[in-house]
Amino acid sequence: MTASGRAEQAGEVFSDLAEMSPAYFGLVMATGIISLAAFMMQHDTIALGLFYLNIGQYAFLCVLYAMRAWRYPRRFFGDMVAHLTGPGYFTTVAGTGILASQFMVLHENIVVGTALWMLAILLWVCLTYTIFTAFTVKREKPTLDKGINGGWLLAVVATQALSVSSALLAARIDQPYRLELNLMALSMWLWGGMLYIWMMSLIFYRYAFFSFSPGDLAPPYWINMGAMAISTLAGSLLILNAPHAPYLMSLLPFLKGFTVFYWATGTWWIPMLLLLGIWRYGYERFPFRYDPLYWGAVFPLGMYAASTWQMDHAMEFGFLTPLPRAFLYIALSAWVVTFVGMLCTLVRVLNGKRACSTSLQGDGDTRKK
Repeated sequence: MTASGRAEQAGEVFSDLAEMSPAYFGLVMATGIISLAAFMMQHDTIALGLFYLNIGQYAFLCVLYAMRAWRYPRRFFGDMVAHLTGPGYFTTVAGTGILASQFMVLHENIVVGTALWMLAILLWVCLTYTIFTAFTVKREKPTLDKGINGGWLLAVVATQALSVSSALLAARIDQPYRLELNLMALSMWLWGGMLYIWMMSLIFYRYAFFSFSPGDLAPPYWINMGAMAISTLAGSLLILNAPHAPYLMSLLPFLKGFTVFYWATGTWWIPMLLLLGIWRYGYERFPFRYDPLYWGAVFPLGMYAASTWQMDHAMEFGFLTPLPRAFLYIALSAWVVTFVGMLCTLVRVLNGKRACSTSLQGDGDTRKK
């Protein structure tokens, strides 16, 4: 290949990097929570396989994000303060928190789990106050129907992921930090719930009072349910931690009531989202092809399975067991389909670049002759 051909091929690679979705850590979120749900339901082989895969995915995405920030800083940080793309960066927080939870639950590795938990806190603080401050002070802002979607609720998911990982860490260490960690888990759980109420009010208003096209119904709208599912999981862990924190014991009726409230709200969303999906793909014939945002639809399915299983255990219901098992299989199926779609898309892109490279090489040889 000629020098000009190699330069053009490298330019195409970097161009793809520039277009990379800020929400790609949804892959880590989806893989991680399905792994945890499988472990809860004693599918250890699946759980551990997805855990090791998730470590590789997380490391690879960290490299890609760092390369994107270095090569295209204006695009990287510009997406961060844009209304439609900025909240996608919260997948880095949620993905880091869920991977921390995997280390603590699947391997009982408190050291790595704690390090990832601290990184998730740092990311949460930086992103929360960067993104929402930028949204507030921007002079030019989109209208509500053009500036908000279900992806905004990733801020809720990120907050609740910290609550979950804090509660899991609190259950695995002794004093003097157990009480403090439980308080942090409680505080993040409460703030995440309040943030959901604020954002969901705007999203529901956008649903009902603005025109809605099939293209507007992006997969992150499943986060409407996923945000409530992870809130249910966090609440269930706080209930289980209550015997070790007196202030949690005093709040136990409140914790149980709001945990069921979150679960019921998330459950209500499932038929609604299915109907909207039928309208999008069936009635409106919207093309069904791989998009990184589909991981935002896989994650809520896995989270609903995990949260329902944990709530059934924490509340001692005993009759909900078949529901999370069914959703685990649904989530696994959705994960496999989306993962295969991702691989097929990657292969097509690489084959296209290889064909382009061959063409460039042939042109170079012709010119030499």
